[in-house]
Amino acid sequence: MLQTTDLIKTFSLPDGSRLPVLDIPSFSIAAGEQVVLIGESGGGKTTLLHCIAGIVPPDSGSILIDGIEVTRLSEAGRDRVRAAKLGYVFQTFNLLAGFTALENVRLGMTFASGKHDLKHAIELLQKVGLGDRMHHKPAALSVGQQQRVAVARALANRPKLLLADEPTANIDPANQQKIIDLLRQCCGDENIAMLLVTHSMQIAEQFDRVEKLDALNRAVALAK
Repeated sequence: MLQTTDLIKTFSLPDGSRLPVLDIPSFSIAAGEQVVLIGESGGGKTTLLHCIAGIVPPDSGSILIDGIEVTRLSEAGRDRVRAAKLGYVFQTFNLLAGFTALENVRLGMTFASGKHDLKHAIELLQKVGLGDRMHHKPAALSVGQQQRVAVARALANRPKLLLADEPTANIDPANQQKIIDLLRQCCGDENIAMLLVTHSMQIAEQFDRVEKLDALNRAVALAK
């Protein structure tokens, strides 16, 4: 489902030099596989997700998503692949304050090729335990409920691959496990591959496959 090869990403510094952030020879995820990537803050986890999602292009290397080489696509082409193939759970939720939970989930279908499936959006909110809150705006929802809306939105376009960026970082401890269980169940039910990044070993230990960014990323090793 995902295969990256010789992936390199650097950022420019004020003095004109380049800061190496990613230098990953190879990384892959099979269809339906659930993988945790652990690493320290600032180590490049979010940058990797952004490259995979086509939000930022890598300097060089290959990113195959469901057989599509996304690095060869235009920005518009990457947008289309993201809409058709990917779901993204952001650390900060990224819900639109002026829209209800249901409207936020339906926005996840906006750029996908299929029709707006109201029934599917409602079913997703019911699945994440918000069937009675779907007409509430984010300000009327708890932080844990907002993250559940974000999970439902990420699943709205029936993705092949779900990217979850520290999905429990802004959640109180009482709700952290609920979010992890929800992500695992939803991806398992739909055979969705998942890449979840975290710095928490407590979360990582629940998954069969755990990768350490330090071991994958030669840019981290060089920085040390």
